[in-house]
Amino acid sequence: MIAHLRGRVAARAATTVVVDVNGVGYLVHVPSADRIPPRGEPVELHTSLQVREDSMTLFGFPDRAALETFDLLLTSSGVGPKLALAALATHRPDVLRAAIATEDVATLTAVPGIGRKVAQRLVLELRDKVGGVDGELPGAATAAGGVHTPLAEVREALVSLGYGAGEVQTALAELEPDGEVADLLRRALRSLGASATAGSRR
Repeated sequence: MIAHLRGRVAARAATTVVVDVNGVGYLVHVPSADRIPPRGEPVELHTSLQVREDSMTLFGFPDRAALETFDLLLTSSGVGPKLALAALATHRPDVLRAAIATEDVATLTAVPGIGRKVAQRLVLELRDKVGGVDGELPGAATAAGGVHTPLAEVREALVSLGYGAGEVQTALAELEPDGEVADLLRRALRSLGASATAGSRR
């Protein structure tokens, strides 16, 4: 099993990179070459070797969280490496984990190749496993004084997902203070997604 590569970029395309490791070139499939250094520069990838009857294909990721999410997605029935790679090309690992944990089908179906049925299956099969990737739902936190409040947990989750203070405040303003954290987070993510779509049309 090839689990890690460190070398130099010999060539790169939109979704593949050739890593030169001491004169041996490894063809690695990646979600996007955007995070791969230019040709000739050093690169380090966490990898997953997928073996089939007629092929051995290497998939690589610049961080371990992406690799762990890739491997997690593969445990769902009907999800192959190409679809898992497409998911990571569309969303960050933490966004995918949050979407699965909160049953956010809308976020999952934004991935090319994932329809509503596949998204529902991902939620059903992975919801109980998703916390195992990093130990907890992204952003799960304790409010001041050690007391959990739904909005405080949603706020921390959104911040950990990379949303700005203004975006978070706007999303929280539309939520009632009481409710299930998963449901509130799902609604906040949908609100932020709708705002981003509207902004892109302007």
